[in-house]
Amino acid sequence: MTSYYAPKGGLPPQSDLLSGRAIFTPAYAVIPRGVMTDIVTSVFPGWTGARGWVLARPLSGFAETFSQIIMELAPGGGADAPEPDPEAECGIFVVEGALEITLDGAAREMRPGDYAYLPPACGYSVRNRGEGVSRFHWIRKSYEPASGLGAPDPIFTSESEVAPTPMPDTAGAWSTTRFAPPEDLRHDMHVTIVNLEPGGVIPFAETHVMEHGLYVLEGKGVYRLNDDWVEVEAGDFMWLRAFCPQACYAGGPGRFRYLLYKDVNRLPKLRAL
Repeated sequence: MTSYYAPKGGLPPQSDLLSGRAIFTPAYAVIPRGVMTDIVTSVFPGWTGARGWVLARPLSGFAETFSQIIMELAPGGGADAPEPDPEAECGIFVVEGALEITLDGAAREMRPGDYAYLPPACGYSVRNRGEGVSRFHWIRKSYEPASGLGAPDPIFTSESEVAPTPMPDTAGAWSTTRFAPPEDLRHDMHVTIVNLEPGGVIPFAETHVMEHGLYVLEGKGVYRLNDDWVEVEAGDFMWLRAFCPQACYAGGPGRFRYLLYKDVNRLPKLRAL
């Protein structure tokens, strides 16, 4: 069974040192799992029995395309209209507990490893019908329409239903689990899982226009971020602005896996926003 790290909150003891692994630079940020305590959670209008750790939001001069939140729902918690922005699309990835998503009158039960893509203005609702706490990633982006293409259809799938795509010449040591078809140009964001077996490596410093959110689901690794090598482990989040050089290798006895957001499939705008 695959397990996914999820924050539990709480507070560190008063005896802990103040030093830690949190980093914020002009090119990237690292939010270690130990930072996700009770005092940095947010609550949101329209939600009951819920709180969230806001990992990323559009920020001028940094990453500007997306928001990523780890939501925590108590039994019975949820929202009848979670999305206030009619232009927002979202991806939901469940890491713990049970989550019910209702769309067009049909309720779907989501379990750890399940993923949903919900297009703009689709009017979905979410509720925890289980007996335990539910935790999930809620990734939101303002959808950018493309001429001649409509918005994508909803997607309900699971990691267990998607065969990872091995990267060329890696013998499967590096693969990607893709929840949306890469050739479907209606999508302007992709949420995937990157899988690195022990010893697997991204062997060059990627430098590109896409922004990234990377949440480590499992294992540990060493990530090259701009000029720095940074150790990360399950529960850590990395936030990368456009053109930040990046590479990594799996640094432990087990797999190193992370949930990845990136913006895709649109021509760059020629005027600054």
